[in-house]
Amino acid sequence: MSAHPTHPLPYGDPMSSRPLRVWLNPAHGPALLGLGYDLCWATTWMETANESIGPVIGLPELPYVDFGDRLFAERPDGVHWKTEAIVAYAEGRPFAWVDDEQGAPDGVFVTAHHPGPALLHHVNPRLGLREGDFAALAEFAATAGT
Repeated sequence: MSAHPTHPLPYGDPMSSRPLRVWLNPAHGPALLGLGYDLCWATTWMETANESIGPVIGLPELPYVDFGDRLFAERPDGVHWKTEAIVAYAEGRPFAWVDDEQGAPDGVFVTAHHPGPALLHHVNPRLGLREGDFAALAEFAATAGT
C-alpha cells in the first residue's frame, strides 16, 4: 500500500492539547471496505474520526466504540484501556482489532471474556498498515466467518 501518496492529517488528537501527526493513505479506505468487515472506529477520536479521518481515506460514516469515562484509564492488570470496551462492543461476534498499543495482557483478556473468534493485530505505528496487514485481516475474515 505504500505506493499510494499519504496525506498528513492537519488536526491534533482531539482528546489532547498536544499535536499529533497522523499520516493517512487514501488507498486504505477502499482496501478496508474490500475486506468485507463491518467496520467501526475504536480510537480516542471516537465520533470525530468520521469527520477527520474517514473522508480523507474514503470511508463512509462508521459507528464507533464509545470509551466514555474509561478513556485513558489505566488498569492494574496491564490490559489496555480500550480492550474491555471493544470486547463489549463486539458482543460475542468475531472481530479484528487493529492497533499499535495491544500487548499480551489484552490477548489474555479477550480469550477469557470473548466467546467468538478475535484477532488482535498489532501495527507498527511508524509504518502504518502494509500489504501484510491487509493479508492477515483477509485471512482472518475468511476463517472467522465475518
